[in-house]
Amino acid sequence: MSRRILYFINPISGTKDKQRLLELISHRTKKAGIDFEILNTIKSGDYSFLPEKITTEKITDIVICGGDGTISNITSYIKGLSVNVGIIPMGSGNGLAFAAGISRNPKKALEIIFDGKSRWIDGFTLNNHFSIMLSGLGFDAQVAHDFSQQKKRGLFTYIIQAMKNFFKTKNYPFSIEVNNHTVHVEAFFICIANSNQFGNNITIAPKASLSDGLLDIIIVTKMKKIKTMFLLFKHIFQGKAQENAGLLSSKKGIIYIQSANIKIINTLSAPLHVDGEPVESSEIVEVKIIPNAIKLIQPI
Repeated sequence: MSRRILYFINPISGTKDKQRLLELISHRTKKAGIDFEILNTIKSGDYSFLPEKITTEKITDIVICGGDGTISNITSYIKGLSVNVGIIPMGSGNGLAFAAGISRNPKKALEIIFDGKSRWIDGFTLNNHFSIMLSGLGFDAQVAHDFSQQKKRGLFTYIIQAMKNFFKTKNYPFSIEVNNHTVHVEAFFICIANSNQFGNNITIAPKASLSDGLLDIIIVTKMKKIKTMFLLFKHIFQGKAQENAGLLSSKKGIIYIQSANIKIINTLSAPLHVDGEPVESSEIVEVKIIPNAIKLIQPI
């Protein structure tokens, strides 16, 4: 069957020149002899029209030019459908793209779309929210909330917000039910990850796989901020926290657990983010894996 690509471009994600991207996409896709259409992403986030459009117009590929939040939003409407999903990374972090080995260079990303192979990857839900990459509560969610309010996007802006929040964000009490165990813990943040990273190749879940049917849960417990910084440095840059894997009873340090499901009782409504996008918090957060959620085009 001949390919037909529907491109979505987020006009505000990241900092790259969108006009040059439009010209590049048009030129390269025409040169490849592939039928295509280009649409802007929708501010309301309502893509309920997509399943019918895919069927009636025989669209074979949805290519998303944007960041993790845009990818998560669009794919939530097409999960489970046998349509290929491509990524041209245009966000501030691009965690899913980097985890899948997709270049942030638009020309190279397009080559993967044209010549790569689509493979099913997992997704997961947090209550009614769909996530494809990494979500969480606490510190990183507060950074996501503050970052969303900034006029200027990009990695530097994100780093500034992270630095501002590191010392002022409080710890939150959580009750966590996972793998038939429950633990009550105060935590600086909790990450629920399908991919291995926050973005920009900053690894938070070194064991994570996009298609293993498991979520990687990282709990950074209450500690002095200097110790938190030290342990996070070892965990992120040296991969030194894996010795804590599965120690759900641990009260200090970084706890690393793998599971298909997790329930978090969030009594003080710690801030929540889904793939880097702030969402309204909830007292109960139920997280469930969705195997084979989307067919992601990846390097061969």
